Amino acid sequence: MRKPPAAPKTTKPPAPPPEDEPDDVYYASCAEAKRDGAAPLYRGDPGYRSGLDRDGDGVACES
Repeated sequence: MRKPPAAPKTTKPPAPPPEDEPDDVYYASCAEAKRDGAAPLYRGDPGYRSGLDRDGDGVACES
């Protein structure tokens, strides 16, 4: 029994990342994040970093 012909391979360049949020958000302190209205920051949010998450629960600048 013969195999059917393989489908031609096509390559597409990867899509650019979404530009909704800048990747270079950095808050030196929770006071700065709160001043900008960004607090609380959740893990994965722009500006979140473990140095601002005192109890390590994934939420920074929560109080």
